[in-house]
Amino acid sequence: MHKKLFIPGPIEVRKDVLEKMATPMIGHRSKEASELQKNISDKMKKVFNTKEEILLSTSSGTGLLEGAIRCSTAKRAAIFSVGAFGNRWYKIAKCNNVPADLFEEDWGKAVNVDRIDKVLATGKYDSICVTHNETSTGVMNPIEDVAEIMKKYPEVVWCLDTVSSMGGTKIEVDKLGVDICLTSSQKALGLPPGMSICSFSQKAVERAKKIKFRGYYLDLLSLYNCIHEKNYQYPSTPSISHMFAMDYQLDRILEEGLENRYKRHIEMAEYVRNWAREYFELFADERYLSNTLTNIKNTRNINVAWLNDELGKRGFQISNGYGKLKGKAFRIAHMADFNLSDVKELIDTINYILKL
Repeated sequence: MHKKLFIPGPIEVRKDVLEKMATPMIGHRSKEASELQKNISDKMKKVFNTKEEILLSTSSGTGLLEGAIRCSTAKRAAIFSVGAFGNRWYKIAKCNNVPADLFEEDWGKAVNVDRIDKVLATGKYDSICVTHNETSTGVMNPIEDVAEIMKKYPEVVWCLDTVSSMGGTKIEVDKLGVDICLTSSQKALGLPPGMSICSFSQKAVERAKKIKFRGYYLDLLSLYNCIHEKNYQYPSTPSISHMFAMDYQLDRILEEGLENRYKRHIEMAEYVRNWAREYFELFADERYLSNTLTNIKNTRNINVAWLNDELGKRGFQISNGYGKLKGKAFRIAHMADFNLSDVKELIDTINYILKL
């Protein structure tokens, strides 16, 4: 039985989008491939609200986390974490011998912008990494507030992880002043996993040029140069199948209208939040709740694995708590192409199983 995936990713993908993955292959050095990548770039700029260059990577979002921190850090990186995926960025830095310091907040809390200001004021750091939407906790960081702080430090390259939020909530990359904003295909964009995307500012380009060891496959400057020197070509062999689906899905997203899409995500989020407030508790700080995923405290001490088994028999899947929150919380994603009726169907099913 197929299960509708209300998990942090991969998310449910429409049948017509999946079918585009079966489009007959073209040569990755062909004119058609260049046109395909150019089309994706032009459309993705609208989603990102940017005029900066768009880079595609045949990798998961983690690949661009690695590429971003390697290509932006000439001196030292400051990583501000509010959960597991912020911590992952720090692990990536250490594994790549990138000098970095980790500044953590308690799980459930958002970044402390005053702390960011104080850390950057030391002058020790030339790059900063922030996770916008932390799926381990259900926190959506106040990046508008971070942007105000970043105006004071124009020499610092800002890397922003929007893996689980881009396409599901409004993110104005250029207005915020983000230098490398990265996302992934299998979340709010509603595509199969396997591709990631980022914007790459001119400041990021100039910084990358000063860094000797940027890696090879995940060298963002190499991706950037191939666009300009080889007319929207990819330096190695990209996932053409993903690109066909992405080009098609971006048409669907833009046809829906970005503001309409954001509104739909908020409607789904509010429905799940209100249900969670009535029967459980929200894990994240109420001021900083994610619009694409809700993390719910397991105050009733239900067996989450059992609940998921029962949901699976009925064609649904949700997610257990992540890491140290396993069993102590559970998560419901509400992103991509789901609508309010899908969410209501899931919640009604949970109520039936738990006799709420």
